[in-house]
Amino acid sequence: MVQSNSFFYSLAQVGNAVGKGILSGLAGTVAITLSQMIEMQLTKRGNSEAPAITGGKALGVEPRGQAELEKQDDAPPSKKKELQQDLEENKDRFTQIMHFSYGTSWGMARSALDLIGVQGSAATLIHFGALWGTALVMLPATKASPPITEWSPKQIGTDIVHHAVYALAAGACYDAMTEAERSHRGWSLFTR
Repeated sequence: MVQSNSFFYSLAQVGNAVGKGILSGLAGTVAITLSQMIEMQLTKRGNSEAPAITGGKALGVEPRGQAELEKQDDAPPSKKKELQQDLEENKDRFTQIMHFSYGTSWGMARSALDLIGVQGSAATLIHFGALWGTALVMLPATKASPPITEWSPKQIGTDIVHHAVYALAAGACYDAMTEAERSHRGWSLFTR
């Protein structure tokens, strides 16, 4: 019986960390989205299609309407324009879905760090390094962006800031949930 309890205790710890990871990943994604929106307003930069390109290649899918548009060589210009507009709307939706899915799932890395005993600022720093390092490899590999060696110092700095905002927000959220959990041992939603 003791072994069974140990198994379920371990399972509960993993489940707890997974839940906190998902929520902290979502918080980080909201933070990086706000950071990017502010930066785009200041620099007049348009939306990035990198999440859609990378996610589409990884999953083997494309936004709805791409194939249909490619088949419409003989279509009247008004039909092509309508299909192009639909495709752009679908690309925007797909980009947002991939952006939030990717960012939210990266909260799981924070969970993994917690489960192996890495917490606080050390976990935030490692989380940032893993997140940014993955982006630096995956985006050029999928042709969603040029390699970092072709970026300007300003582009590198901007990208570092955005990913740091994500890691700091996700880390703060994860750490706050962990601290709240420690200080409320024995508390339940259904008891006073």
